[in-house]
Amino acid sequence: MAVAANTRTGLMAAGGALAMLGLAYASVPLYEIFCRVTGFGGTTQRAAANVDVSETGIPIKIRFDANMAGGLGWEFKPAAPTATVNIGQRAMAFYQARNLTDKPITGVATFNVTPDTAGKYFVKVACFCFNEQTLQPGQVVSMPVSYYVDPAILDDNDGKRIEEITLSYTFFPARTETARTRTKTDKQG
Repeated sequence: MAVAANTRTGLMAAGGALAMLGLAYASVPLYEIFCRVTGFGGTTQRAAANVDVSETGIPIKIRFDANMAGGLGWEFKPAAPTATVNIGQRAMAFYQARNLTDKPITGVATFNVTPDTAGKYFVKVACFCFNEQTLQPGQVVSMPVSYYVDPAILDDNDGKRIEEITLSYTFFPARTETARTRTKTDKQG
């Protein structure tokens, strides 16, 4: 009797451990879906290039921010620090990156939008984020972002009070770049 109870307890514990492992693997995609749907944490929405949006004639200021993770060796900045667009108006912004080193470097950008409430209404149609960008020594590139602010922001009690939205990008060394640097360091050490 005790053996059967111990076996049952062991199987339940193993099943619980497998369930937790499965949830751990599923947590990242589930969190991304949650953020995309709700705009949580400033996660923006994505739209197809052919989406038709009604322009409201109500202006909103967009601030563009650019950041670099340490060690990338690039200069990264918005072409213009701000723009004023009408809610619902499709607009385009440009960021510029320059490789300041004497070797090719690959980076990848992440983004967020503040205030967080604006995330579900700031819609990117096209963006350079999450795509690896390789810059040759001294190369300068202009990277466009096509976007609009969804008119539904005016139906949100918190959203309609927003006067300025900040779109912020941070460039990091790409994983392939990090792996190359580690391999080079390991060989030297």
